[in-house]
Amino acid sequence: MGGDRGMSNHEQGLAVLKQAEVEETLKRIQSHKGVIGTIVVNAEGIPIRTTLDNSTTVQYAGLLHQLTMKAKSTVRDIDPQNDLTFLRIRSKKHEIMVAPDKEYLLIVIQNPCE
Repeated sequence: MGGDRGMSNHEQGLAVLKQAEVEETLKRIQSHKGVIGTIVVNAEGIPIRTTLDNSTTVQYAGLLHQLTMKAKSTVRDIDPQNDLTFLRIRSKKHEIMVAPDKEYLLIVIQNPCE
């Protein structure tokens, strides 16, 4: 009954397909004009994929995970039936987009469009 963590061959196949899909999506995002970097953060706020250097990744991952959790709870406090689906922050230097999921956060940092 081999398999990674008790997964069937079918589940393993789906996991591989999902991983390839994620890779493709990240590659597509990264290729957009103005994109500086992408970070995927797990539910604990730990970066698991990045195109940025380590110290930048750790800083963005930690701070944006906290901010996203706060924004999520704020949205819920306003309306318990609602949920945060996207967070966009624009500063003079960068535009940061955060797409939260159940298990992950996708963070994209880009130069702001003129």
